[in-house]
Amino acid sequence: MKPRLLVTSLLVLGLAACGSTSDPAQTSTPPSSDLGSVKKDDALAALLPPEIASAGTLKVGSNIQNPPNNFYDQDGKTPMGSEVDLIKAISAKLGLKAEHSDMAFSSLITSLETGRVDVTMAAMNDTAERQQKIDFVDYFTSGITIMVQKGNPQGVKGPDDLCGKGIAVNLGSSQEQFGKEQSAKCVAAGKPEVTLSVTDSDTGNQNQLRTGRVAAILNDLPTAVYVAKTAGDGQYFEVVPLAPINGGPYGIGVAKKNAKLSEAIKGALQSLIDDGTYEKIVTTWDIKQGAITKAAINGK
Repeated sequence: MKPRLLVTSLLVLGLAACGSTSDPAQTSTPPSSDLGSVKKDDALAALLPPEIASAGTLKVGSNIQNPPNNFYDQDGKTPMGSEVDLIKAISAKLGLKAEHSDMAFSSLITSLETGRVDVTMAAMNDTAERQQKIDFVDYFTSGITIMVQKGNPQGVKGPDDLCGKGIAVNLGSSQEQFGKEQSAKCVAAGKPEVTLSVTDSDTGNQNQLRTGRVAAILNDLPTAVYVAKTAGDGQYFEVVPLAPINGGPYGIGVAKKNAKLSEAIKGALQSLIDDGTYEKIVTTWDIKQGAITKAAINGK
């Protein structure tokens, strides 16, 4: 079983996997968005593929360990987060109920292509390469951020300072690709390569950083900011203060054969933007800096 990140309002980093003692859990209640006012839009629901409309559920593939986007509530079973709230609201607008499946990030696109899930939503960047396989309904703008130990003991001020150091990234992510590119850039400049630790566990990556096995974690802006603010009451990590690297949109992944579903989700998202529900969600989760004003499919 893969490690999972359990989050309260103060993030707990369990170090049992590396032989250390975990910190005592905090029990404050995480935020959640009030979605009770979201009502079904019959015109948008009419755009749904018949098999999804008749099922009454939207099967969502995610990698539920990525706060504030998606993570488990204190019961270890209930998904929550900004993305969870947003896909619930989109589903409600379409007369559906969101049903999450937790899986490795690297398997999300395959699960979508094979029909195991209807959509993916896991802080996945909408890129030209991924658009060759699936379509995206863009719902947020983010970019790569460098997170280091509190006090930045290794003096990482930007990507070039990663030469000769170890960094942790998630398997199949944009951060992994950037890490490889940065390593090649270091070597071309006559500097030592970047050593990548590639995993499917945010918890494991954070344990590596906290114990000094890596100098930095590359992660998306919302996650890095949230973790730095909450882990150990803000005493474990900090985010290097620079503009997000390779900024771009997050997208809800949809199979290319399901163009009608993409249009329905796009319409529902735009309706939520227009009626203020979207702003309520991004404000609740303190990620307004990445908010969008217009829903798009594949950036258009």
